[in-house]
Amino acid sequence: MNRINQLFEKKKRNILSIYFCAGHPTLDSTCQIIKTLEKNQVDMVEIGIPFSDPIADGPVIQSAATCALRNGMSLKKLFSQLTDIRQTVQIPLILMGYLNPIMQYGFDKFCRSCRECGIDGLIIPDLPFKEYMENYKETADRYDLRMIMLITPETSEERIRLIDEHTSGFIYMVSSAAITGAQKSFNEQKQAYFHHIDSMQLKMPRMVGFGISNRQTFEAACANASGAIIGSKFVSLLGECGNSDQAIHQLLEALKS
Repeated sequence: MNRINQLFEKKKRNILSIYFCAGHPTLDSTCQIIKTLEKNQVDMVEIGIPFSDPIADGPVIQSAATCALRNGMSLKKLFSQLTDIRQTVQIPLILMGYLNPIMQYGFDKFCRSCRECGIDGLIIPDLPFKEYMENYKETADRYDLRMIMLITPETSEERIRLIDEHTSGFIYMVSSAAITGAQKSFNEQKQAYFHHIDSMQLKMPRMVGFGISNRQTFEAACANASGAIIGSKFVSLLGECGNSDQAIHQLLEALKS
């Protein structure tokens, strides 16, 4: 069974997934960051593929992507770094990136490389659901990769149910129709959105992302989904500390206090 599915069967609540950008803060820090996150009880890791035009990302992740590209990170380099990651890491790993560099690499080749490295799922924010169903699903399924689709407060109920029916793994529930970035709290409108999606009784588990940075936002996400995805806050701490151990310890403290 795919590791993502295993995780959600084993753990129903308070799942913590952490995003970071491969190649930031240093070119060769990728595997060490993943190992540090697993050591500190993080449940799942999203590895960002740096891209020059990350339309869904805020300034923190944009800056990390720019740094990673300047450091020399590429898909070829990333797959080379991840070659032996499954010798030491057991938690689910997801690659998150935009369609342009993936298509330049070649989608079948990309999926094959993911499978060879032990990647469990993909998040491609600018891949439309219809195009995924028509042109990409068969290939992703062949390599046992879970394609994680995003929904926002603007996503229609019809589209949400289609995603729920035709994908596997989990649904990435974006907290707002905005770019990534840490927030101190979720307002009533966002809370109502969480409650509405919860009331739909979808078969797929959900993870809330965008804006999770402290205990208040983490608990609000976990109250209405299986867990939360934290990106900008961790990436920011990683940039400040330059040390993954220190960065994750500071983040875990923020989620408790």
